[in-house]
Amino acid sequence: MSKNKGKKNIVIIDKNQYNMKVVTVDTCITCKSQCRRGLAYIEKMKKPGAIGKGVPCVLTKGKAYK
Repeated sequence: MSKNKGKKNIVIIDKNQYNMKVVTVDTCITCKSQCRRGLAYIEKMKKPGAIGKGVPCVLTKGKAYK
């Protein structure tokens, strides 16, 4: 029998961590100041059959956790 049975995992939240919106390739293409991550995502999505779920956008950085 396991001794950890009943223990809960403790998650430490960094108060300085920001929330970023996940954007699709359409948003990255029309962006005025394209970042390195967005450009790499655009190149990845140009390949036939590529399936993307979006990338976190630095420009849509929200407020930090409290």
